[in-house]
Amino acid sequence: MAPFFIDPNIARAKTIDTSFYLDPACLEAAKEKIFAPSWQYIGHEGMVPNEGDAYPFKLLDNYMEEPLVLTKDREGHLHCLSNVCTHRGNLMVYEPCSALKQLRCKYHGRAFHLDGKFISMPEFKEVENFIPENNHLHHLKMYQWGPLLFTQLSKGLDPALYFREMEKRVGWMPIKELKFDASRSNDYYIKANWALYCENYLEGFHIPFVHPGLSVFLDFKDYTTEIFEYSSLQLGIAKNNENCFEIPADHQDAGKNVAAYYFWVYPNMMFNFYPWGLSLNIITPIDAGNTKVSFLSFVFDAAKLGQGAGSGLDTVEEEDEEIVQNVQQGIRSRFYHYGRYATQREQGTHHFHSLLANSMNV
Repeated sequence: MAPFFIDPNIARAKTIDTSFYLDPACLEAAKEKIFAPSWQYIGHEGMVPNEGDAYPFKLLDNYMEEPLVLTKDREGHLHCLSNVCTHRGNLMVYEPCSALKQLRCKYHGRAFHLDGKFISMPEFKEVENFIPENNHLHHLKMYQWGPLLFTQLSKGLDPALYFREMEKRVGWMPIKELKFDASRSNDYYIKANWALYCENYLEGFHIPFVHPGLSVFLDFKDYTTEIFEYSSLQLGIAKNNENCFEIPADHQDAGKNVAAYYFWVYPNMMFNFYPWGLSLNIITPIDAGNTKVSFLSFVFDAAKLGQGAGSGLDTVEEEDEEIVQNVQQGIRSRFYHYGRYATQREQGTHHFHSLLANSMNV
C-alpha cells in the first residue's frame, strides 16, 4: 500500500485516495492500525444488571470478530474479558448467563473467577512449569460513561482524547438516566465501504440536497462543525425554538436553539443527542464494499420522542444509504481518484481523512 497523504490545509487538500475504500488490503490493515487501538462501544450496563451475570459478544462482528464477555462479579464490579479459555481456546460463555459463581470451560473444566483470574484446572498437577498467574483470562481496559461501556483491544490512547469534549459539552444532560430501547434500535446493511458512510455523516453540506424532512427543522445557514483531536461536533440549530434543548444559562450554547448535537468519535461511533435522548450509531465494516450500521436508541425523556430533528431517523438513514451506495459505485470509476473539500462545510470529512491517513501510515 502506498502512503496516504492529506494536506493539513483544507483549501489545498485532496480527499483520500480511492484505494483506501477499494483495496481489501487496506481494510485488513485497518484492523490493527485503526480499530484495535481505538475505543469501541461494547454494550451497556443493562446487559449485566446483576451480580453473577455474564454476557458474551463478538466485538465488531463480521470484521474483528473478537470473542469477549462482560461480567459483573460478586462485589458488583464490571469486567470485560477475553471469552477464550487459556487451555485450548474454547469459548468460555456461549450465551447470556446469570447467578454465576465462576466461569467454567465446558471443554475440559478450567475455572476462572468472574474477574477472569484462574482458579483451577483438572488433571494439571503433573504439568511442569505451569504458572497459574500466566493463565488468567485476558482482562481488557474498560471505560464507562453513564450506562455506556467501551473497550480497547490493543494499547492505544487515553479515552479522554476521544470522549472529553463530548462529555464536557453535553454533561449537563441526564446521561446516567439513559435507558436502552430495543424497539427503537435497528441494524442496517449498506453496500458501501464503512469510511464512505462515516464521511457522509461528517458534513452537513448534503442536508439540503438529501434530507428534505430534516431540512424542515434545521437552519442550514447556522449549521456549524467543531473539530477536536479524535472527535468532532456538528451543531444542529433549529429554525425556531420548538423541539430544542433546554440548555443551562451558564452553558456555552445558552440562547441557541439547539435541536441536535451530532458528535462523531474516531473512527466509527456517532453520538446523536436529541431532547429525548441518544441515538448511538456504530459503523462496522464487513468487507471493502459492505458495512453494518447499528442504530441504538437510549431514552431519557420519552415524552419528546417523535419530535423535531430526532424524529424520522429511519427515513434519514434510507436517504443516506441511497447516496453512499451510489458513491461506492462512483469511486470504482477509472476517471475518479480523489476530490476536493468545501472549506466551510467539509471540515469534519477532512479531519476524518487526516486521521485515517495518520493511522494507516504508522
